[in-house]
Order: sequence, then C-alpha cells, then structure tokens
Amino acid sequence: MSSTPASTSSDPGTVDDGLAWPSDFAARSADGLDLAVVLGGGGLFLLAWYVAYLQELKVHGVDLRKNDRIVGTSAGSVMAAGLTGGKLGRMHRLIDTLEKQPGIIARLAPAGDPTPAQSRARDLFWYMPDAKIETIRAVGHAALAAQTQGADTTARTMTLVLGMRKWPGANLHTTCMDTYTGERVVVTADAGVSPGRAAAASSAVPGIFSPQPIGDRKCMDGGVSNSGTHSDLAAGARRVVLLSLPPLDLGLPEGADRPTDPDAELAALEASGSEVFHRTPEDVDAEKLMDPASVPLAFAMGKRQATADADALRTFLT
Repeated sequence: MSSTPASTSSDPGTVDDGLAWPSDFAARSADGLDLAVVLGGGGLFLLAWYVAYLQELKVHGVDLRKNDRIVGTSAGSVMAAGLTGGKLGRMHRLIDTLEKQPGIIARLAPAGDPTPAQSRARDLFWYMPDAKIETIRAVGHAALAAQTQGADTTARTMTLVLGMRKWPGANLHTTCMDTYTGERVVVTADAGVSPGRAAAASSAVPGIFSPQPIGDRKCMDGGVSNSGTHSDLAAGARRVVLLSLPPLDLGLPEGADRPTDPDAELAALEASGSEVFHRTPEDVDAEKLMDPASVPLAFAMGKRQATADADALRTFLT
C-alpha cells in the first residue's frame, strides 16, 4: 500500500490532488517494506539493457518481480510496468527483434529534423543548469509549446509495447513531472490511468514526445528534475536494488549546478537505513541514449553483467 506524503507547498500554482510527492529521503516513504526495486531513466539504450539484464537474472533464478515496491522513471517506468505485469519475456522478444522491425523503433523514438520549438525544449532539458522549480517549469512550458506526436498516439504505442491495459500491481510507482507547476507526480494504481499512459508520461522527453494527461495535469519525463531515479521513494525499505545510469558528462556550462548527482542520491538512500545493491551499465555514451543503433550493444552488455551479478544478487536477496 502506498502512502502519499502531504505537500507542504503554499505556491498557488500547485494542484492539491494527492499526486504530487515532495522529494524527501528523510520521509522514509518505503519504511517497513522488505524489498524495493528502483529503475532509473536512460532512453532506448537503458531500456534494452534492463530487459537483457533482468531476463538473464531470471534465467539464473533471480526474479526481481517479487518486490514490495518498484519505482520506475522514464525508460525505467516502461521496464517497471512490464516486469510487474509479468511481461518481461514479451519485452525481451521485442527488444531482440528491434533490428528487424525498424517501424517499432520509429514509433518509440520518432526521427527527423526537429522544429525550432522542439529543439528549444530538448536543449532546455538536456542543458538544465539546476533543478530549481523555475527551471523545471521553463522546460515544461517549452515542452507544451513544441508540436510533437499526439499524446494519445504515444500512449497507445506504449500500451502495445507493454501488452496490458490494467494497472499490474499496487507496488508499481512511476514518476513524471507536472509541466506547469514543476511538481513531481507519482503515479500509482490510485491515479486511475493505464500503465501505458503512465509510462508514456514518465518517458515524455521534452521536444520529442507530447506531455501526457495525468488527472488534471500535463506531465513530462520524470528525469526533468533533481533525480534520474527518484530513489527517495525507496528510502526506508530494508533492501533496495537500484539500477540506473552512471554519472554522465552532460556538457553543462562551467559553474553550473549538476541537477542530478547519482552518488549523492545513493548516499542518501543508504543513510535512510536501506541496504543497497547498485548496478549501472559498464559503458554508456550520453549522446546515444536514444539511438536505436545502441540497442544491440546494450542488450549484450546487460546479459553479460547479469551473468556476472547473479550470485551476488541472489545472496543479497536472501
């Protein structure tokens, strides 16, 4: 069962609908849970890595579907929904055939020359100098202004990828950001949306995909924030398996505050009392996260790393 932290904001731009969860490791929102799984964002590359990694773990007898809470952001939201719904095998077959099905890749990551408004939204996101509320709102407003593939089309495609329409379990939590208020939105079974819609919202990269309706909000990628994992939602759980990208060189201007510090998040998660098993892909090119050509490399990497990790992770889970 999820417990929604109460918002303490007095900002008149916020919405009091129970969907906004302030980021707070000290709140220990997963207190009392035995195992939480956190899957961060990282484009098509990381989605392929997740599918291969989790499938190979399962081959070795390690099944992360058995958890008390799973938190997914962006690519991680797709994987979290698929894993929770028992669709890992389906997603493995899909990723395995992507090279033979270019039409699927085109629908997942539309190509072509971006318009000026699309480029503006993408650049504002990619080069965020900080994660202040006004910065997130500026990205959100640019995302709303950019003409991209329709929100319903993207949600239907995501539903097709996942192969399910009903929310797969109370343990599933996906994250996205309100484009207008800049608040973090946590989507659970209580939100009343489909898993495809929730994953589409969490994966709505500004300038590439349209923001998605979640309740009375329009929401964009969960990575447009101070976190690529939102691992505070696992704080307090006895054990946490955290899978994410490593720190990346984003080419930020000199002196800019890094909006995401994975090492600091990991330290905060451990300080909350959780024992953490953390793994990242062994080699990542930040410029190729959305490149379909990176999928085979990620697929092979995930399988190789899972084979190496299986025994240690099995011990961690017992």
